Amino acid sequence: MPSDPQPAEIVVCYGTSCFARGNSENLAIVNEYLQSHGDRASLRLSGKLCQNQCAEGPNIVIGGTLHHGVTPARLRQLLQSLDESPVNGHGTD
Repeated sequence: MPSDPQPAEIVVCYGTSCFARGNSENLAIVNEYLQSHGDRASLRLSGKLCQNQCAEGPNIVIGGTLHHGVTPARLRQLLQSLDESPVNGHGTD
């Protein structure tokens, strides 16, 4: 029997530069996404103080992939792609 897939992790950079460039708003978007989906078992949210990529921020890691310059619109696209991912349990086979 296959084991349950690991939850996708979303890591928001809490560094001053990333937060000033938009991760404060991005964090609110991630929280809204988690609340609206109510399936927190398949997603895990965490934060880091700095990912040493300040010049390219705001930075967010989703499922192990570091994304630079994440705007609110881009974040919504990335979160929507999680809905379509079979790993997250929301997509199709």
